[in-house]
Amino acid sequence: MLDPLVIGGIPLSSRLFIGTGKYSRNTMIPEVVSASGSQVITVALRRVDPESEDNIISHIPSHMTLLPNTSGARTAEEAVRIARLARAAGLGNWVKIEVIKDQKYLLPDNLETIRATEILAAEGFVVLPYMSPDLSAALRMQAAGAAAIMPLGSPIGSNRGLRTTELLRILISEVDLPVIVDAGIGRPSEAAEAMELGASAVLLNTAIATARDPLLMAEAFREAVVAGRKAYLAGLGPVEETAVASSPLTGFLK
Repeated sequence: MLDPLVIGGIPLSSRLFIGTGKYSRNTMIPEVVSASGSQVITVALRRVDPESEDNIISHIPSHMTLLPNTSGARTAEEAVRIARLARAAGLGNWVKIEVIKDQKYLLPDNLETIRATEILAAEGFVVLPYMSPDLSAALRMQAAGAAAIMPLGSPIGSNRGLRTTELLRILISEVDLPVIVDAGIGRPSEAAEAMELGASAVLLNTAIATARDPLLMAEAFREAVVAGRKAYLAGLGPVEETAVASSPLTGFLK
């Protein structure tokens, strides 16, 4: 583990987080986990039914770190209640805060998210808030005790890619927390771009689940995230306004 990402005291060798929604069958989840190499998986508590014969949790490999999310919450109070229920149900103390009132674009409510983050971090949760990429809000989440922030690349489930690149660049530069780009990434090249910017990880679901071959797409994203991280660590070359010869223009030619 030469370049681990550490969140909540847990070192992660994979910087690709995945979801559990939209698959044609729950039995595909462990296959996607294997193909993607992911170690963190998010699941909405409202999809967990312990009494169901097809309980989604039973399909998640035991080595995975569970990241329950508060999907469906419209207020901080609702998000806090969902997080507490998830922990009481044995799903661990990691939580992805989702507080969404807007039902057209599903954009997160940063103010309510900050409130939920402060409450849950004080209760010992490892809080990863899903947020609109705003620096002031990100710094408030950091002060509230967030373990990482998860700004969107574009509207969730849209596969539209990185439409917030400059805002993500600012967050990565100014926030002293892991920045995990969450939502909207549709192509492996976009995941690589996020990692090249300096993102600590990416979380995606729809791009894999809706692909013609989800397992092959999971492999593609796995490789793209690794490539993007390597490019960031290597240091991208400078961008020039004019041409710069790669070979000297002087020498034996007269």
